[in-house]
Amino acid sequence: MTVPNAPDGGAPEVADAPHISGVRRVAIGCVTAWLGFFSGAMILVLVSKIIAYVTHEQACQGIPSCNWYIYALAGGATGALSLPVLVLRVLGKPAKRPNTQ
Repeated sequence: MTVPNAPDGGAPEVADAPHISGVRRVAIGCVTAWLGFFSGAMILVLVSKIIAYVTHEQACQGIPSCNWYIYALAGGATGALSLPVLVLRVLGKPAKRPNTQ
């Protein structure tokens, strides 16, 4: 619902934000947590490869860097926490309405 006249003469205010059900939030959160985990892990494994190259670390045969799993876990944890928070925050905001004045 919108308030017809905004106090400052601008766009009308949104009185009620759309309600997203709890089941939908959990489902979206679970899917984005998995996506965030794998995307964050891949990005930090790439960072570990770059750090290994820059610091001239000893190369391990067949893997990006010798301690890739530490970077993968750190990136996965960061992605699994940050992506669901960002997605659910955006979905909780009301849609922008065009100014019809």
